[in-house]
Amino acid sequence: MLTAVPAFTGIALYCQPDSLKTPRQAILIPRLNQPVLFDGIPDDEAWKSIQPFRMTMYSPVWGREPSEDSDVRVAYDDKYLYVGAWLYCGDPSIIRSASFKRDYTGAGGDWFMIFLDTYNDKENFLIFGTTPDALRFDASIQKDAVPSTPDQMPMNVSWNTFWDVLTNRCDEGWSAEFRIPLSSLRFQEKNGEVKMGLTIQRWIPAKNEVILFPAIPPNWGQISPIKPSQAQEIVFRGIKAGKPVYIAPYILGGYSGRYDLNTTETDYYKRTGPVAEAGLDVKVGLSGNLVMDLTLNTDFAQVEADDEQINLSRYSLFFPEKRLFFLERASTFDFGMGGSNNLFYSRRIGLSDDGDPVRIYGGARIFGRLGKWDAGFLDMQTAPLWKKNSEGIREQILPSENFGVLRFRRQVINENSYIGTILTSRLGADGTYNIAYGLDAILRVTGENYLDIKWSQTFENDTVNTSFKDPLRFSANWENRSRKGLGYNIGYSYSGIHFNPGIGFEMIDNYSSIRGGIRYGWISGEDSWLYSHSPELRINQRSFADDGELMSLSVMAGWSFQTKSQWSGDLYLGYNIESLKEPLELSENEVYIAEGSYEFINLRGNIISSMSNPLFVMFTTETGQFFDGSRFSAGIKPTWNLSKQFELGGTYNFDYVSFKGREQSMTNHIIGVKALYMLNTRFSVNGYFQYNTAANGIVSNLRLRYNPKEGNDLFIVINEGRNTNLTREVPNLPVYSSRAIMIKYTYTFNL
Repeated sequence: MLTAVPAFTGIALYCQPDSLKTPRQAILIPRLNQPVLFDGIPDDEAWKSIQPFRMTMYSPVWGREPSEDSDVRVAYDDKYLYVGAWLYCGDPSIIRSASFKRDYTGAGGDWFMIFLDTYNDKENFLIFGTTPDALRFDASIQKDAVPSTPDQMPMNVSWNTFWDVLTNRCDEGWSAEFRIPLSSLRFQEKNGEVKMGLTIQRWIPAKNEVILFPAIPPNWGQISPIKPSQAQEIVFRGIKAGKPVYIAPYILGGYSGRYDLNTTETDYYKRTGPVAEAGLDVKVGLSGNLVMDLTLNTDFAQVEADDEQINLSRYSLFFPEKRLFFLERASTFDFGMGGSNNLFYSRRIGLSDDGDPVRIYGGARIFGRLGKWDAGFLDMQTAPLWKKNSEGIREQILPSENFGVLRFRRQVINENSYIGTILTSRLGADGTYNIAYGLDAILRVTGENYLDIKWSQTFENDTVNTSFKDPLRFSANWENRSRKGLGYNIGYSYSGIHFNPGIGFEMIDNYSSIRGGIRYGWISGEDSWLYSHSPELRINQRSFADDGELMSLSVMAGWSFQTKSQWSGDLYLGYNIESLKEPLELSENEVYIAEGSYEFINLRGNIISSMSNPLFVMFTTETGQFFDGSRFSAGIKPTWNLSKQFELGGTYNFDYVSFKGREQSMTNHIIGVKALYMLNTRFSVNGYFQYNTAANGIVSNLRLRYNPKEGNDLFIVINEGRNTNLTREVPNLPVYSSRAIMIKYTYTFNL
């Protein structure tokens, strides 16, 4: 029972204006004058003098009073930031808890979250969240939640830190207490005060209701509630960030085997052997603003396998980073050049272009704030990569390499404008080198109008530049970011013939492009089944940089929507011109598109059912003409939360391409099955199995994790690669290409 209800009666609420046109006054967070009994029930004396925040409905109808009361209070002492929440519910039977999974991202259960912009930079959030079962969710947000591409989440769920949460259910709803060590947060003190940004969010899936503090309007589409620039400023007085030292050694043991061709290329032989490794990660708080990470013999055995993909375009495939070491405060090193293009792509470190793992001897990373500058430094050293050739002779594929990044960025003009610079280097022990530098600026000119400018150049061995444009990458984009009313963007990009970021990612090179788009967004009224919707027109023309000839032209017209029941989707009709200077191979030695110019029309669509249901589905399709043929592609991705203990997911992608005039066609299937069993919030078993007909293989990844507390992890990982078409090559392929079982244990010492 919520015994604290009477004690809260008559206490004033922290209020906020209903319109963002009115500046919000910073709120002073009180220091606790007596200890908190940390038990998940914020009813002790320490909480009674703390004022609660006034929550507002965000959806299904923005600005209305919430259907359920929420009493949320924030305070601190010398060591911790505390959050206490009473989350009332008139009918407790509708309260849901969908999963025990750490960092679960589904919407099938009730959620309570706080978002902290610890540097008050209006661009970055740290998220701490929980469910009625005290699940721990922590993540980070960068770039003011603006995704690089529409299909990418602006959230990094792999970010973890040290903190605690307890919850309790009762007849009036449920309650939660967060205890976040100040040493887990980086912030900047000025004149005895620390300013941060704060957003509070509650999700009630039974009612498809989002409740917020402050009252953020839906002007920026679905990312509106998680934008750091819209957070409420809060002030702390007399707090000091700790300088923690975390030492996390690991030991790893196991057994691996793989098949290689013999010296005469007449058969495969099996190579097996035990694996034994040890390594060390150290995190040191240099100051309240700076953190240093050190790593020795870095290992990522526990990382989940990449999703299988097939490439039916002229553009390089992008795979997201999943390794925790490179994900914390990744925004510091970000130098995005539009879409997935970036001057720094951490997957270049420790992975070859073919995806083979490369041993990382170790390295260091420093990130944080120096005065008004966000600063980041990274230096990593890798081992050489060796492989046996067909004659059984070891050949060096990659030399030992040093990877370096130096990044600086600071606010100018206003709180939403930045300038910055970056320097990257890739130096091989054999004398090879690749150096890149960049200058960038994001300027909020007026209202929601932003000017984004990037300039970078690369220099490497054996490359002779005849002009400053050869190694140049330049982009400029003017954008109105609002998703309510009129929005638009216009941009220009150029990538020279010798621009090659050695530790970056470039989807395509040697081009210049002019692009633009216009849209109009509506926020629907209370009686409509739609929450928001928007028609849109996009145009993108690319030309070859070296001769100015047309590379491609894309014109897309479409409509996107979100319903009040949390369904969302879009539909686009596209007109395309593609000019190929060389054949485009779709299937090895089978299906290709000859060089020439092509004109075609296609249709693309996406729909996502409400994630508040135990079973939800994402569906994508692309169909119509395709160069001188036709294409039908469809993908379905269901997720089913059978219970808090068991989650089942799947992926099925189907592609059919036909060129009747040339009597060529190809069909490809990618099938993935994910199964997750969670005994509780500490013990889980996760299986991921993928079949790709283009690769003629099955990839299996099974992970058991025991995580009794943050920083203490035991993993058992089984990986397997299986060939499905053994007769496609001579000699015939083995059934298994590789197998491995690894046991890894990590323990973190907090000094």
